[in-house]
Amino acid sequence: MQAPVPSREYVPPWRREWKDIQPTLQKMRRSMAGLQSSPLRVMRVSQLDSDLLDVELFGMLKEQLWSAFSLFNHSFREKFEPELVAILGFLLYKFSIYDSSASYGSQLQNLKYRNERLHKGALESFAKDAPLTKTQKILYGLFMVGGQYTWSRMSRLMTTQGWGALDENDMRKKVYEIVQRTEKYWQALSLVNFLVFLYNGKFRTLIDRILSMRLVYAKKTLNRQVSFEFLNRQLVWHAFTEFLLFLMPLINLEKLKLKVSRMLLPKSYLASSQGYDQLPEHQCAICHENSTTQAANSGTSAPIGQAEDLTVHNPYAANCGHLYCYVCLKNKMTLYEGEWACLRCGERVESMEKHTEIVEDEESHNEDSEKSVKDSSSKDDMNSSGYMVESDDLHD
Repeated sequence: MQAPVPSREYVPPWRREWKDIQPTLQKMRRSMAGLQSSPLRVMRVSQLDSDLLDVELFGMLKEQLWSAFSLFNHSFREKFEPELVAILGFLLYKFSIYDSSASYGSQLQNLKYRNERLHKGALESFAKDAPLTKTQKILYGLFMVGGQYTWSRMSRLMTTQGWGALDENDMRKKVYEIVQRTEKYWQALSLVNFLVFLYNGKFRTLIDRILSMRLVYAKKTLNRQVSFEFLNRQLVWHAFTEFLLFLMPLINLEKLKLKVSRMLLPKSYLASSQGYDQLPEHQCAICHENSTTQAANSGTSAPIGQAEDLTVHNPYAANCGHLYCYVCLKNKMTLYEGEWACLRCGERVESMEKHTEIVEDEESHNEDSEKSVKDSSSKDDMNSSGYMVESDDLHD
């Protein structure tokens, strides 16, 4: 009995024709690559903003990671920080660049990576964006995640072991110098690449240029998927707040408030509204004001004049004539810069002078009174002719 012949898989005709026409299409593609066309323009600010968004996202995730390890020993995080950062960076790379050829910041800016090697000449603007190859994605991960981890771990090792302070003949010293020189060259090349990027807007970083990975629009009809209206408003308010924080220390608000109050309110109201005009003359109204304020803040306020005995010490008289302690009056005049008003009468205090009071004791007062009595009695003994009659002449 003859075995059945296996049936062949059915292939549509269009697929065979498409396969046959591929050499012709490749030839046409190569010929178009030599033509000139208008360059593809991608907003540089969108590419830079995508990088800033990626940095902010990585910073927020790193803060959450550190808070998760807050209960661990502090030395644990310090010891394994490069490894933890590398794991976090690898996860972000896997779910963004490797899976969708675009980071999260680039997706918000409607950007994605394409293989720029397949876009030359006329194919730069009109051809369909060529996806990244698997080799490009893997090398990008090795450079960005593995390179940063290796660099941070080597820097820690060389710093802790002091390779820079070793002898010139030591191999570790030579390795340290090579690493430092390589870092300088890399920074210089990155600067040159950034200047070229500002000129043509093609490759944002040096790694993108090495791997021929260019950021282009994911949807040609849409420039951005994120609105910057709220961000612009926030930046304006932030700049305004910074300006106020710079300006406020230069303005004496207490002086300004007191000047406006004196312009709008009469002196009698300023003096009587607080009740300091009823204090005895030997008590300092400023001391009472400070004492009352402290008592009000602590919740144990007392009526004016009953707080405590606040006698004037080292008395100085203002230009209005009222007495205050020298320290209290000097502080007020310095703080308000000549705009302070007297608490007793509301008059503007512009000057001050030391107050002196002559106090006579009781004995000197009695002696002066007796002397005045004797002088008056001697005047009464004078005769009408204008001379004094002595006692011996009267006796004779």
